[in-house]
Amino acid sequence: MNTNLEKLELNKILKTLASYCITDRGKNLALHLSPSNAMQTVQTLLNETEEAVNLCYRNTTPNFYEIKPIEMELKNLESNLTLSCHSLLTLNQIFKLSYELKDYLNKDFLAISEYPILANLFHRLYANKNVIEQISSCLLDENTVEDKASPNLHSIRRKQRKLEQDIRDKLSTMIHSSHYAKYIQESIVTIRNDRFVIPVKEEARSQIKGFIHDISHAGSTVFIEPISIFDKNNELNQLKIEEEMEIEKILQQLTSLFVPYIEELKLDVELIGQLDFIFAKAKYSKAIKGITPQINPQKEIHLIHARHPLIAPEKVVPISVHLGHDFSTLLITGPNTGGKTVTLKTVGLLSCMACCGLNIPASENSSIYVFDHIFADIGDDQSISDSLSTFSSHMLNIVAIIQNATSDSLLLVDELGSGTDPIEGANLAISILDHFQKQGCLTIATTHYQELKQYALTTDGFENASVEFDVSTLTPTYKLLVGIPGKSNAFEISKNLGLKDEIITKAKSMMSSEQVNMEELLKNIYDNKAKIEKEKEEIETKLKKISELEKSLVHDNEALKRQEQDLINHAKLEARSILLNAKEEANEIIKEMHKLSSNDWKTADNLRNQFNKKIKDIRILNPETPIVSEPSYILSPNDIQPNKEVFVKTLGKNGTVLSHISKSNEVQVQIGALKMNVKISNLEKAHKDNPAIPQSKIQTSGYTSISKARTIKSEINVIGLNVEEAIFVVDKFLDDSSLAKLQTVRIVHGKGTGKLKNGIHQFLKGHPHVKSFRLGTYGEGEMGVTVVTLT
Repeated sequence: MNTNLEKLELNKILKTLASYCITDRGKNLALHLSPSNAMQTVQTLLNETEEAVNLCYRNTTPNFYEIKPIEMELKNLESNLTLSCHSLLTLNQIFKLSYELKDYLNKDFLAISEYPILANLFHRLYANKNVIEQISSCLLDENTVEDKASPNLHSIRRKQRKLEQDIRDKLSTMIHSSHYAKYIQESIVTIRNDRFVIPVKEEARSQIKGFIHDISHAGSTVFIEPISIFDKNNELNQLKIEEEMEIEKILQQLTSLFVPYIEELKLDVELIGQLDFIFAKAKYSKAIKGITPQINPQKEIHLIHARHPLIAPEKVVPISVHLGHDFSTLLITGPNTGGKTVTLKTVGLLSCMACCGLNIPASENSSIYVFDHIFADIGDDQSISDSLSTFSSHMLNIVAIIQNATSDSLLLVDELGSGTDPIEGANLAISILDHFQKQGCLTIATTHYQELKQYALTTDGFENASVEFDVSTLTPTYKLLVGIPGKSNAFEISKNLGLKDEIITKAKSMMSSEQVNMEELLKNIYDNKAKIEKEKEEIETKLKKISELEKSLVHDNEALKRQEQDLINHAKLEARSILLNAKEEANEIIKEMHKLSSNDWKTADNLRNQFNKKIKDIRILNPETPIVSEPSYILSPNDIQPNKEVFVKTLGKNGTVLSHISKSNEVQVQIGALKMNVKISNLEKAHKDNPAIPQSKIQTSGYTSISKARTIKSEINVIGLNVEEAIFVVDKFLDDSSLAKLQTVRIVHGKGTGKLKNGIHQFLKGHPHVKSFRLGTYGEGEMGVTVVTLT
């Protein structure tokens, strides 16, 4: 796409985009980004940006870090040369970053199918975990090989350290001895020429036999290697040579790890840079609060509340522009510095950004057309050296546009026909715009000429627009009013500035009746349109209030239904609590009746069964039954993030999300000290005044699933009880376990004669809470334990 990028300031956008990149490759891609005129390419570029934005919201932004150039390392690998520690760590960093990026996408709460473009790029990254671990374990930093890099290196360095310590001990003994202490300049052991030496006074140099390696700057100290450690120093130097040879061998082995993956390294660098660039587009989109524009197959532009991205957010005034549907040429009039040129640049820049695959600062449902060229004649290109006037420079640009424009071009022309005789300039401007309109181009032009406003009013395919000006304050509002030709404010402005009335009156009298009528017509159109716009804003405000009132009524209605259901649930909970407490008392009484006759036992057992039947007849609201969410509490999956406070509908409580959404559409939620997995369909936005079951109500019943789950054990021991006693204990245990939502429990009855086990098994066969049971296996207690699965 050929376009005047500098005039539209796309280069500034690209510099800002590059600042969000981390890698040099990503920054280079950003700075050299240019608009495409292929519709499919633009759609793909926008899709990858949208995927990155969505992925950043679902996950975090991936962590990129700078990658050093590896051209030299790759050349050395291809030449079979050994790489340094620095080079090996540089290549290893690429594999590490590739591994981290692949892991970034491999999250169970991410549906890879939603990100086909990015998933393909992540999938093509190559990461060798074995190489990463070997390099990391062998190299400590850019200059140091780890001792454990090889057994031989470890052995050599161990000998070195021992020998160095022996030498230091021997020299330390020497310099602190009564015989040599008087010859020593300073009681230290130092190194010169990679050999251990001691500082000796110059006048005593002959008193210590050895080799002089250095003399101090003042000449008062000589550094002598005593002959007694000469052999040890030689041995130490030999170990250092062996160390260097072993390090070279290790580096050769580590270098060989990368040789098979030269092409993979090249590809990784390209892919990392590309991913860095794509996620920079996502970060820039967040910064400008951008949206992904639609690609319009028809030659139309629809920008809704579009904002110029280079103007500060607190100062920019949004504009809405529709071009190509009802008209192909938009003519904007208005005062200088009123926003006409900003409108041209906004439309042109946002079209260029979209064709670069960048999100644009506008409202949803905005759409652009992929033009083959975007031509912009904006600003004053007059040149003293080339003897070009303002008019000449503009006309040269217009000539170039006419020669190169096609029916699929967007033309942005500022102050068309200015800089020359007004009558000739106006007629020339009309002729040029008419040529563009017949050619099929989409054109936006600005002008001050009255003739152009009149032409647009009477010609099909043309539409007037103006930038609003507040005469009372003498300042522009920068609002774009489409369908309203700009009116002249010269007389009003002059009057407000203090110009005498007689001068203004005389100026008005010099206007022809046709000019006066035209100005009055424009004024009426402007005033009527402004009135309509004001009424439209009032209607929109009222509609918004009506919508909010409707939502409030729905909210209140749903709250009443919820309150009604809560009252029913509270009543059922209280009734169940009363019966359960009564059953506990009955069980305690019956437990003390073990000395009664068999007939009395049957009577007690019948009483217990009656209690069970009454408890089962009371049904509490099914925890799985969904409650219809109020509109104001509906929670989007994109809003469900860790640390987000939510309302759990099945429990009627607020809680805090601890995890991302899993593949089974569940998240972990913490309510108080309790953590549980909850389906996202059972979550709402947090309720400020929580209409949940009061905590005091919940805690009064010792049998609710929440409180019981904290105290109930999954095992009971009935060894030592007879069959009748054990059955009462087991029955209560199964009731408690069922209410606590336990799936499996263990009953320890021992092996013994088998009578207790058989009696319990007979009882379990007819128990309503028992789904199945079996004897324990090896490690579970075998014949002495029965494992019960609850319904």
